[in-house]
Amino acid sequence: MNKILLYLIMLPAGLWKRLGADVTQLKAILSVKLKMDDRKPLTMGRPQSDAKKRKNKFNSTLTFIVGLFIGFMYIMPMIMFRSEPYMGLFSFYTMLTVLLTFGLISDFSNVLVDTRDKLIIFPKPVNDRTIFLSRALHIFIYFFRSVFPMSVIPWILWGYLHGWKGALWFPIPMLFLTFICLFLVMGCYMLLLKLSKPERFKDIIGYFQIAFSIIVFSTFYLGMPYMRQTSFLEQFDIRTVEWIKYTPTYWLAACWYWVEPATAKLSGTGWLSILAVITPFAMLWVTVKLFAPSFVRKLSAIDGVEVEPVKRKVKQGSKSKLHQTLGNIFNRTDAAKAGFSLAWLQTARSRSFKMKVYPGFAYVFVYFFYLFLSANVPFDELMETITKKDFHIILLYMTSLILLSAITNMNVTEQYKASWIYYSSPLDKPGSIMGGAFKALWVKYYMPFVFIVSAFVLYVWGVKAIVDIVLATSNVTVYVLVIMYFGNRYLPFSMPEQMKTKVGKTVIRMIFALLFMGCMGFAHFALSSLYQEVAMWLKLLLTLLSLAALWTLWDSYINTSWQQLKMAEDAA
Repeated sequence: MNKILLYLIMLPAGLWKRLGADVTQLKAILSVKLKMDDRKPLTMGRPQSDAKKRKNKFNSTLTFIVGLFIGFMYIMPMIMFRSEPYMGLFSFYTMLTVLLTFGLISDFSNVLVDTRDKLIIFPKPVNDRTIFLSRALHIFIYFFRSVFPMSVIPWILWGYLHGWKGALWFPIPMLFLTFICLFLVMGCYMLLLKLSKPERFKDIIGYFQIAFSIIVFSTFYLGMPYMRQTSFLEQFDIRTVEWIKYTPTYWLAACWYWVEPATAKLSGTGWLSILAVITPFAMLWVTVKLFAPSFVRKLSAIDGVEVEPVKRKVKQGSKSKLHQTLGNIFNRTDAAKAGFSLAWLQTARSRSFKMKVYPGFAYVFVYFFYLFLSANVPFDELMETITKKDFHIILLYMTSLILLSAITNMNVTEQYKASWIYYSSPLDKPGSIMGGAFKALWVKYYMPFVFIVSAFVLYVWGVKAIVDIVLATSNVTVYVLVIMYFGNRYLPFSMPEQMKTKVGKTVIRMIFALLFMGCMGFAHFALSSLYQEVAMWLKLLLTLLSLAALWTLWDSYINTSWQQLKMAEDAA
C-alpha cells in the first residue's frame, strides 16, 4: 500500500520541483520514512512474532471498518438536503473538516516538528523546501489512509443519488478537502514556529492544540441541536444564508456546478468552484515559499537551545512536595510510591499526554449540555425537568472519559526505550508500580473532577444523590480497571506509540468506551424509575457489589507478575 501511495504522491514531481524541492532526495526521504513506520519498534529486544503480524493486519482491518462507520454517520446531510445538493455537500464537508482538523491537531503535529532525524538529514546537502515537503507529504500519506475509508460510504451514496457522473466527480473535491485541512493546520503551526522562540514553541503549540480542539469541538456540538430541528430543515432556503459563499467548504460544494450548473441557487457559484481548486495550491505555495526557509533553522534550535537555569532558593526544613505527600498517603510500599511519583511527574511534563487528556475536561460538559440543548425547551422548564429526573447519573458516568483517557495514555511514550530501568530493578512483582501509577492518575485527574461534578450534583439534586455518586464512581473505576487488566496491562510509559494506527485505535477505544459506559449509565438510570425505597435498597446493594468487585480486581492488578506482564506486552 505504501508503495502505491508513494508512487501517486510522486506523480506531480514537476510541481514539487517548481516549489524548490529536489525530487530525487524527496522520494528517498519519503521511502525511508515509510519503511521505518512499517517496522514496529521492538520491546526489550523481543522479535515480532507471527501472532503480532496477524494482529497488526487485524488492527488495520478494524481501523478501516471504523472509518467506514464514521463515514456512514456523516452521510445524513446528503440525505436531508437531497433537493439542495450544495447545502448537503456544504454540511458534509464542514462536518468532515472539523473531524479531520481535530485529528491533525491531536495526532500528527508531533510528526511535523519531530527533531529525531535532524542529526541525519540536516547536515546533508538537502535544502529547506525538500525537508519541509518531506514532512508535509509524509503526514499526507497517513492522513489519506484515514480519510479514504471515511469517504467510501458517502461516495457510494452520492453515486446512487446522482448517477455515474456524481460517482466520478466525488473524489475530486475530497482530495482538495484533504489538502486544505492539511495545509491549514500546517500553516498555523509554521506561523507559530516563525513568531515564537524555539525553546518555547512546543509549549505554545501544546496550549494552541488544547484551546483549538476545545473551541472546534464545542462550537460544532453545541450548534448541532439547532441544525437538527425539523422546522429549520423544512423552512430552509440556501438563498437566505448567502454568507456561506465565503467559506472554503462551500467552495468545495460549488464544484458540483461542473456537473449540474442548473442546480445552483446562489449567484457566483461557478466562480466560487474555481477557488476550491486554487486554494489548496495557494496554501501549498504560501507554506513552502514563506515558511519553509525558516522551518529548518527553527527546527534545528528546538531541543538544542541552551537556556540559563533559573536559580531557586531552597528553604531548609521545607515540607515534601505534593506528589510525595499524596504518594505516602495512598500507598504502603516503596515500589507503589515510586510508581505514583513517576506517573505524577511524567504526566505533568509530557506535552503529548496533556494534549490527549486535558481537552477531555471540557468535552464532558460539552456532551452534557449538548444532550439538554437537544431537548429544545426553555431554560426554566429544562431545569425543572432535570431536577425531577435523575439526569445527574448521565453526567456522573460521563466523567469516565477523563479517567479512561488518562489511564490508556499513561503507558505510551516516545521515550519508551528508557523503560529498561524497570527490568533492572529488584522487584518481585511489577504490579506495585502499575498500581501506584494508577492511583496517581486517579487522584490527580479523576478525583478533583468528580469532586466538582459531585458538588454540582448535590447542589441541584440534593443529598439523595450521594448513593448515585458513590455507585457511579465505583462502577467507573471498576470499568477502567477491567480495561487495564485485560487489554492495557503495561508498565507506565513503557510502550511505543505507532503513528499509522494511532487515529484508528483512538477512535475505536472511544466508541467502545462510550457504548459500554452508556449501557452502564442507562442501567443505573433505569433503577431510578422503580419505587423510591426499592430503588434505594437496590442501589445500596449494587454499591456493595461494585466495591467488592473493585477490591478483587485491584488485588489482582497490583499482584501482576513479570510473566503476566510479558504476555501482555507480547500481545500488544
